[in-house]
Amino acid sequence: MVPPTRLDYIGIMTDALKKLIEAAKTANPTEEHREEQRRSFVYGNTHFENALITREMVDLEAEKLAKEEK
Repeated sequence: MVPPTRLDYIGIMTDALKKLIEAAKTANPTEEHREEQRRSFVYGNTHFENALITREMVDLEAEKLAKEEK
């Protein structure tokens, strides 16, 4: 029996990834989930540039902005 090659695994991963992408296309996230994702994105990008940034700081600023919009 011949062991699978790296290309064999890429083919399997590609099929699995295609299925996940198709499932994601039909997802309908809630407003809360979108806000959670937005904050996670902000944290990830700002923390990358400045390690002093915390999730708590991002949450505090997001809450301030939300109050200003009302």
